[in-house]
Amino acid sequence: MRMNAGWLLVAPLMLTAGISVAQVQTEVPAAVPGAKPVTVERVKVHGESLEGNLEGDAVDRDVIVFLPPSYQKDKHRRYPVIYALHGYSIGAEQWTHEIHVPQTIEGAFAQGAKEMIVVLPDSKTAFGGSMYSSSVTVGDFEQFIARDLVSYIDAHYRTIPDRASRGLAGHSMGGYGATRISMKHPDVFGAVYIMSPCCLGPRAAGQANPELEKSLEAVKTPADAANLPFFAKAQLATAAAWSPDPNNPPLYLDLPMKDGTAQAEVLARWTANAPLAFIDQYIDNLRQYRAISIDVGDQDGLRTDTQKLHEILDRYGIKHGFEIYHGTHTSAVADRFQNHVMPFFSEHLCQTNGCK
Repeated sequence: MRMNAGWLLVAPLMLTAGISVAQVQTEVPAAVPGAKPVTVERVKVHGESLEGNLEGDAVDRDVIVFLPPSYQKDKHRRYPVIYALHGYSIGAEQWTHEIHVPQTIEGAFAQGAKEMIVVLPDSKTAFGGSMYSSSVTVGDFEQFIARDLVSYIDAHYRTIPDRASRGLAGHSMGGYGATRISMKHPDVFGAVYIMSPCCLGPRAAGQANPELEKSLEAVKTPADAANLPFFAKAQLATAAAWSPDPNNPPLYLDLPMKDGTAQAEVLARWTANAPLAFIDQYIDNLRQYRAISIDVGDQDGLRTDTQKLHEILDRYGIKHGFEIYHGTHTSAVADRFQNHVMPFFSEHLCQTNGCK
């Protein structure tokens, strides 16, 4: 994709044009004959970590839970859990269509994957996405996923409440979330699958874009941003997550450009949230994982930084899987979920208590 240099500030979110449209252009694997149905439950999970967020985002979050075919019959059995994080501009419900669940979950089980619980939390915010980060403006979504959500699922379902039986996956912004959260919370999760992650690398300022800057300055409420171009709205979401400012109402965020000048301090705060910049601090944490896998499409603009993540893990001798498959950012995500993500966790998550 070719971009005006003024977009370089927002490029960390997605390097694929029209992704909000592309989300429906997903190749869906054929239904597997004889696949048994899973049970779908929609619940609300209170996010203590989200309380008091300045953006006014919902504290009680929608969560979709998929229970395996045997769950209702075998009342004494406990199950591993996969937490799957959605991307920017969509929520959990839209994520179900992108990865085409429950069909792909049922297909994976029918093809031999061990039964697991699959959890899809909703992390959509006023400007389209939380970045699964810690911010007074949007709330602490990192802790919401790693603590509040996991605690709720363990309390309300027959899980195996151990890190060795918990998997974390995510696509795009969710891939960023899986990368970030896995680095910081190896005590919670035991395996991680990172799908086409966005936002891995630090960003530099591009040329001034007065029109963009003017349109962003005119935004006073989320409703004002409704008609902004995709990348402009994404910049607001990024700023809310990575450069929050409790003393800068009404949006409570700092933008990386002001009066045509790049704001070095804001860009530094964004860099502080770039996994390729902070990964060296968490190498020992990453060594604790039972398994790590990464994938990205060969036609995905996020391929370069995703490969850099793979190369860093290689440099430190951290065993992991890495695959560049044929496809765009979203073209194969349903197939990947059924035929790669689910089997990966089937192989690497413990099916019993006390597994090492």
